[in-house]
Amino acid sequence: MKLEALDDVRDSAFFKGLEDGDLALLAESFHEKELQEGTTVFVENMPGETLYLIKSGAVRITKMMAEGEDKIVLVLGPEEVFGELSIIAGGQRTATARVAENGILLSLSRRDFDTLCERHPRLGIKLIRNVAEVFSRRVRESEQDYYDMLRWAMRRNSSSKELL
Repeated sequence: MKLEALDDVRDSAFFKGLEDGDLALLAESFHEKELQEGTTVFVENMPGETLYLIKSGAVRITKMMAEGEDKIVLVLGPEEVFGELSIIAGGQRTATARVAENGILLSLSRRDFDTLCERHPRLGIKLIRNVAEVFSRRVRESEQDYYDMLRWAMRRNSSSKELL
């Protein structure tokens, strides 16, 4: 992929502090894919090995709740990244991602990221720092949702006991 392919997403938090030379190196590692609304990008608990950057469209991130219900955790749009931990830590996906609006995703595999980091360690450090910032921001933002879910579960549990 050429540097111009990243023009629409240059302001992404994933690219924070990167210069044109860094972006040109990174562009070579990304793959572009056009996806239709409803397409599943990945499913909770499956192995994760790819980071995604939304070039256009929207992606809905959901979490499996009790009794098979999905809870929408986030709806992401252009320039936003998801699946970011998979290129650093691997492991299983912690949520499901589905295309909410036709669009184009840019993907970066863990293998390509590792190769990039070996060849360009300074760039790798910048990217890891950016991933940490994105992840930290999401954790802080989701803390309130977590407490709201706990309160809901506690109220639901109390109501169930009262019916007995």
